[in-house]
Amino acid sequence: MKAIFLITLLVLSPDPIEINRINKTKKAAETAYNAGNYELAASKYRILTDSMLIDEDEVYLNMAHSYFHLNDSANATSTYNQLTGSPNKEIRSIAYQQLGVMAKNNRQLNEAESMLKSAIRANPTNSEARYNYEIVKKLLQQQNEQNQQNQDNQNQDQQDQNQDQENQDQQKQNQDKQNQESEQDSQEQEQQEQEQNNEEGEQGEQEQQQQQEGEEQDSKEQENQQPGTKEKLEEMNISEEKARMILEAMKNNEFQYIQQRKRKPTKQQDPNRPDW
Repeated sequence: MKAIFLITLLVLSPDPIEINRINKTKKAAETAYNAGNYELAASKYRILTDSMLIDEDEVYLNMAHSYFHLNDSANATSTYNQLTGSPNKEIRSIAYQQLGVMAKNNRQLNEAESMLKSAIRANPTNSEARYNYEIVKKLLQQQNEQNQQNQDNQNQDQQDQNQDQENQDQQKQNQDKQNQESEQDSQEQEQQEQEQNNEEGEQGEQEQQQQQEGEEQDSKEQENQQPGTKEKLEEMNISEEKARMILEAMKNNEFQYIQQRKRKPTKQQDPNRPDW
């Protein structure tokens, strides 16, 4: 019974050589981290967690910080997320804080605000988390104001576009109306001209018909008069040819008389006598 207990103690007792190697690795990692050699520090911390199976929140936290400084966001985010379940409220607060800072750097402000709130809830004395939270709040406010302004500008642009479209539609309607009125006026004018031409044509036909009727009437009257004149000439025993000669002679005598009247000199007045 005593022998079995002794064997158990030997199995459960840590190896001093292994403890010494672990401590040396921790020291090397810490020295590299403080010197700013984050690549060597991350390598040493990875050896501690993967090879030496060290499950200490402080080791994981320093390893996550090393990845953060190396801009290895994937490994840093994975390690910080692992630490958000730590029972140590200070380490849990720092993990949330770093996740919030990384989200802020990536302009993921809503996520950053949520992470920093969790950091403050985990440790209200975390002044760095509170400082970054105030910065993120201001950035969110500016972002919301900018988004609102962009939305207002978009709305204004949309209103301007709608107004331009309405103006174009109105101009098109006015132009169509003018074209329609112009076409209607043109048709009315053509119709008036056609009616006027028809009236003039009808009037011309009426005048021509009246003229033709007048000529026919004159012809009839002349025909009616001719027999009476002929009978009178027969009564006077004068032929038509002789009557025409007599008529021509009378016209000539009348013409000569008119010419003589024109050539007759006017008697000049004696300048020495008064004009009365």
